[in-house]
Amino acid sequence: MYGAVSKGRALARTGLSGLMIVTIMVVGSLVLWVVIPLGWLWVGSQIQGSTGNIGTALAVMMGGVVASVLPLAALLSWLNRRQEALRESRGLPRSEHSVLERVLVTTAGFAVVAFGIWFLGFAGPGPSLAPQ
Repeated sequence: MYGAVSKGRALARTGLSGLMIVTIMVVGSLVLWVVIPLGWLWVGSQIQGSTGNIGTALAVMMGGVVASVLPLAALLSWLNRRQEALRESRGLPRSEHSVLERVLVTTAGFAVVAFGIWFLGFAGPGPSLAPQ
């Protein structure tokens, strides 16, 4: 219990700017785990639907994911460095794990749970393999 109170006080000492940086990290991480994959899956489905070529759709999706993730990862890394500098300027000790590590692991966990709930509860049956 004492550790949680101590962490809460440390977060409060980083101020509003630290909270804003962490909030942007959370949103960016959710974009990384949810929005980018779903967006490129939709683009790939449109390409495959119009061309009938799954190879082209997969190539575009793979290239698109890489092209989308690289700048987002650079932004998240920059935000993590800014947050660490803010902590140091406030006289807070370096933590064992960075805030970005915690945010990425937590949001990935939420994304996996949300996918599991969607897949098991709402996705419905897949395409039929029976000949027609």
